Amino acid sequence: MEDYIINTTKEKIDTSELDRVIKFACKHLKIENPLLNIVIVDNKKIREINRDYRNKDAVTDVISFAFEEVKDVNYEDVRFLGEIYISYERCVEQAADFGHSVKREFCYLAVHGLLHLLGYDHMNEEDKKVMRALEEEILNEYDITR
Repeated sequence: MEDYIINTTKEKIDTSELDRVIKFACKHLKIENPLLNIVIVDNKKIREINRDYRNKDAVTDVISFAFEEVKDVNYEDVRFLGEIYISYERCVEQAADFGHSVKREFCYLAVHGLLHLLGYDHMNEEDKKVMRALEEEILNEYDITR
């Protein structure tokens, strides 16, 4: 298991694919010396995070905290992007709902979270199209398809 990917659930999860897809996405996006954490949580924990930091008392699939938006966090040789929280339970549910593999959903959520760290969003239709296109481009080039 990679040291920047932390599994806080009771599930035994192979995180090697997350490591590979994040490294691939960073290379694809030309991000030099990235530093980030991915924390895998359960539905209870992601709901708490969503409630406490976003004022939304609901389970969600992924939440990102971008550190580059914080002015006092700065490193010379490293680009400290932030943290991505992924609900493994929600990931499994969504994979079943969408009819694709858990591996594909896990990779999608990691890339989605990474793009949020980089400032991409989907609050309006135009931004959503840009973000979705980039997600699909990265996953297709990585050879993770629906």
